[in-house]
Amino acid sequence: MGEFNEKTTCGTVCLKYLLFTFNCCFWLAGLSVMAVGIWTLALKSDYISLLASSTYLATAYILVVAGVVVMVTGVLGCCATFKERRNLLRLYFILLLLIFLLEIIAGVLAYVYYQQLNTELKENLKDTMTKRYHQPGHEGVTSAVDKLQQEFHCCGSNNSQDWRDSEWVRSGQAGKRVVPDSCCKTVVPDCGRRDHASNIYKVEGGCITKLETFIQDHLRVIGAVGIGIACVQVFGMIFTCCLYRSLKLEHY
Repeated sequence: MGEFNEKTTCGTVCLKYLLFTFNCCFWLAGLSVMAVGIWTLALKSDYISLLASSTYLATAYILVVAGVVVMVTGVLGCCATFKERRNLLRLYFILLLLIFLLEIIAGVLAYVYYQQLNTELKENLKDTMTKRYHQPGHEGVTSAVDKLQQEFHCCGSNNSQDWRDSEWVRSGQAGKRVVPDSCCKTVVPDCGRRDHASNIYKVEGGCITKLETFIQDHLRVIGAVGIGIACVQVFGMIFTCCLYRSLKLEHY
């Protein structure tokens, strides 16, 4: 019986250190997940107003929430491990499972939206650009369109001819411009009055393909981070169950 208890105690110690090591890595992983979410919201959200669906934004919020919970859970895991409290280990396992589900949801959302993005942009981007650009209450769209055209060296959704259907141009508010000034290779006031290829991004193509590539690249990052960290958590849940069982054996 004494030999059995000694082996059990030795196994428990090994599991404790394994779980502690996992918690350290897990805490850093949580920081990474939260950083990706914040990166999306703070630096990559300029074009969200151009998207009809809120899925892209939702995946970022899920990652931020999951990252915060991961970091809190990592601290709880360390306490549960070294205090050898089975009630804390139960709570830790439940939180791990919750985070696992959140990150799987973020990864699946990113994958599903990745598949739908092309259709969404084809159906909505031109209308968004031509009907909301420089319209009251749509300042975010105006700013996003100007940044999009300058950053990606493009003009219009499909091409510069799209701006002929713009309510801004048709209403006369454009001041004889045929395209926004942001279409110009060198932006100066009223440069959008001349739509020659030497002046605007006319032969470089529209913005739809470039925006699609940009968002898809970022969705790959979100999906990979979400699914990758979720897979790592499986080992944490296994270690937690093993330690819980080991402590239960020692108790008896």
